[in-house]
Amino acid sequence: MLDVHQLNVFLAAAEALNFTQAAQQLHMTQPSVSQHIHGLERHFDMQLFLRNGRNLELTDAGMALLPLAKEAVMLSTRIDETMTSLKGGIFGHLVVGCSTTPGKYILPILLAQFRRQYPQVRVTCQVLPQVDALQSLEDGNAHFALFSLPHDSFPDVEAVAYICDPIVLIAPLDHPWAQRGEIEASELIEGDFIIRESSSGTVNAVREALAKHNISYANLRILITLGNAEAVAMAVQEGIGLGFVSKPVVDRLCHGKVAAIKIQGMDICRQIYIGRNSRRMPTNAQKAFWEFITSENHEKLEV
Repeated sequence: MLDVHQLNVFLAAAEALNFTQAAQQLHMTQPSVSQHIHGLERHFDMQLFLRNGRNLELTDAGMALLPLAKEAVMLSTRIDETMTSLKGGIFGHLVVGCSTTPGKYILPILLAQFRRQYPQVRVTCQVLPQVDALQSLEDGNAHFALFSLPHDSFPDVEAVAYICDPIVLIAPLDHPWAQRGEIEASELIEGDFIIRESSSGTVNAVREALAKHNISYANLRILITLGNAEAVAMAVQEGIGLGFVSKPVVDRLCHGKVAAIKIQGMDICRQIYIGRNSRRMPTNAQKAFWEFITSENHEKLEV
């Protein structure tokens, strides 16, 4: 009979394509991982991995087993959680994918609220680029995702608008705009900017806000592109240039060390969505989280 634990070991090895890394992820020894894989191969009488020194590659049989193993492990988890919940209370494990800023400034508060109601639910946060978080949700590797990008290309994702994340223009304290406190939108093309990468939700929100004022994002003078909001805020604080960052980053990281500049007639908001895979049967813990998010009585965060 198939052993679900062996299938879980197979999934970790298939993802890492390295038995040592799979062992570290599962808190097992490398020989134990190898033993479980060999047990599966004996059960099916087929080789699941091609071994070339330390490098691994899935065989055709391994590729065929991969989606079935995912379904089996998910079903086993759902069975355990359902039967446990019959004893009273909600148990289980949630995996939530999100990008850096929501992962640091929104998700912890949201999960604290949820776990006050459901303290026996464990949560793992996957901090990923937004497209990767959506793909993880689509593939069934994450149960929920926080994101701000359009998700039309992910047909299985069902999403609800959760919170508006204000995007603030910040300047060094000695910048001329800091003395004024407010500028016209047309003046933006005169500034020197430190910007997030073009695929970030912040840049997407800025691009849309500029377009409403007939200003092309391409006309901004960009000095440096950085990979996270904290780095942008620190660069502005050091006097390198101007930046657009999430308001929670300003409030928690550099309040009083940079100047927030108002842009006449322009409020920039990054809409944060929470999504789930509509085609996958939710566990009781997943149902509880979704109902918590969508409940009219749920007190949404203020940022």
